[in-house]
Amino acid sequence: MEENKITFGSIDEYILGFPPEIQETLNKLRKVIKESAPDAEEKISYQMPTFAFHGNLVHFAAYKNHIGFYPAPSGIDEFKKELSEYKGAKGSVQFPIEKPLPYELITKIVNFRVAENIARAEEKSKKNI
Repeated sequence: MEENKITFGSIDEYILGFPPEIQETLNKLRKVIKESAPDAEEKISYQMPTFAFHGNLVHFAAYKNHIGFYPAPSGIDEFKKELSEYKGAKGSVQFPIEKPLPYELITKIVNFRVAENIARAEEKSKKNI
């Protein structure tokens, strides 16, 4: 039996599928990520808005009660203390929908992931020489 799975072609399309107040939050989150990683490419990966720069940087998604933010396990580990008030897992954190998102912290996490991906890309290119 095949499920009717919604597929998104763009982040705009993804965001438009939510109520206006959630769209506002998602657009602000997108703007904060773009400002932190201006050279990152926007795409849909795993059916979630994704920013990529030398590989995936971060993903985000909206759910009934939270906004999921996925900065990879390293992004969670690096900011474990600051993220301790939120539910999360190895590579994700859940920001409750009824509270403002911690945009300053999100900026720090994205900056960390950009630096991490640049370092990884430089290491890889050294090995290929």
